[in-house]
Amino acid sequence: MQLFDFMENFSNYDSAKIIAVSVFAICYLIIFSEKVNRAVVALLGAAVMILTGVLTQTSALDGIDFNTLSLLIGMMIIIGTAEKSGLFEYVAIWSAKKVKANPRGLLIVLAVVTAVFSAFLDNVTTVLLIAPITIKICKQLQVNPYPYLLLEIFTSNIGGTSTLIGDPPNILIGSALDLSFMDFIQELSPIVLTCLILVITIFYFLWEKDLVATNENRQKIMRMNEKDEIRKPNLLKKSLFVLFIVILGFVTAEETGIANGVIALAGAGLILFLYTLGKKQDVRDGRVEKIFSSIDWTTIFFFTGLFVIVYGLEETGILAILGEKFLNFTNYELPKVTLLTIWVSAIFSSIVDNIPFVATMIPMLKSMEESLGGREIMMPAWWALSLGACFGGNGTIIGASANVIIAGIAARNGHPIRFIPFMKWSLPIMFLTIILSTIWLKIQYF
Repeated sequence: MQLFDFMENFSNYDSAKIIAVSVFAICYLIIFSEKVNRAVVALLGAAVMILTGVLTQTSALDGIDFNTLSLLIGMMIIIGTAEKSGLFEYVAIWSAKKVKANPRGLLIVLAVVTAVFSAFLDNVTTVLLIAPITIKICKQLQVNPYPYLLLEIFTSNIGGTSTLIGDPPNILIGSALDLSFMDFIQELSPIVLTCLILVITIFYFLWEKDLVATNENRQKIMRMNEKDEIRKPNLLKKSLFVLFIVILGFVTAEETGIANGVIALAGAGLILFLYTLGKKQDVRDGRVEKIFSSIDWTTIFFFTGLFVIVYGLEETGILAILGEKFLNFTNYELPKVTLLTIWVSAIFSSIVDNIPFVATMIPMLKSMEESLGGREIMMPAWWALSLGACFGGNGTIIGASANVIIAGIAARNGHPIRFIPFMKWSLPIMFLTIILSTIWLKIQYF
């Protein structure tokens, strides 16, 4: 009875706005403080939105983007299964041998491998697999792994920007706007490739004098057999087949009309079927359960709660008000909106998690579309959001999940990446890529 009285007291529109903003602000502060698990905070915040009457149970479900969740879960299952084959370790060692274990060539090749994997898988999975191999190879060569790990952070965030599935902000944007895999590649790959080449070149010339190894140590790498890393050859073939089918599905999604989330889940089902085909029931069930346990459920439930919290702001009109203020500040001029979007996104994404930031920006930008002439005309601002959020993740060690993961791996192996020393590299890289992106957006659209 008290709960219903409480809900009735807050049934008017202004009270709902106050509650929505309060829940949003408190949840984000707790998330950024890292005192409580972010998934727990998001789910509690979503519950408060419903219990206080800001959202009904039905509207809360309407706010959850199930296409995004399906895409994340599907790709996690596919990659979680594929990595058991040893594919990624094979590629890293094979690439090192292709440059004859030259430390300078290795810097380039590992950066490129990281960028490519981050574009077609996801940057978190990529660095989890590449960073330990990098440290192993550097140990054999007796060279400092620091520049390699730094560059892998930067190239993972840059490479992940180029595709729909490369970075969580792109998954959110693509799902919200119903963009295809090819939309991202066609629009963003030129600037991503430019930034990638420039950053790798800068690192090469700044570190080339330190990247020297003896012939004896180089021969240790050359004697390594990359085929030994393939633990399950049959699974490797099946994984490559499924990855090809899924990426083909993404590429042709615009023509087929099949949602990206459906494609990812279908691929997940197919790879699990092939992985367990012909096995006894207990083996089948064990393999499936093990793969399901490798899914990052913390991220999935974080997204779920976050969608509801942000939808509370949208339903109460808060984001529309912010969008109007945004438009007034920029005098309803699209070039100014685009410029402000990329720089605000970059700065905020460098100091806070870019996922909740982008989740909040999406409905706000949507509320501005009609005033600026529609979605097609406003697309430069959407690409600015993607570039700002993804490239901004390079700004600090906490700017993106991939950064934190590599820092953790480095610390455990005796090569800590400190917050302030990292910023001496990261801030110039972030500002350089954002400046280049700003120039590119101006040339491309204005």
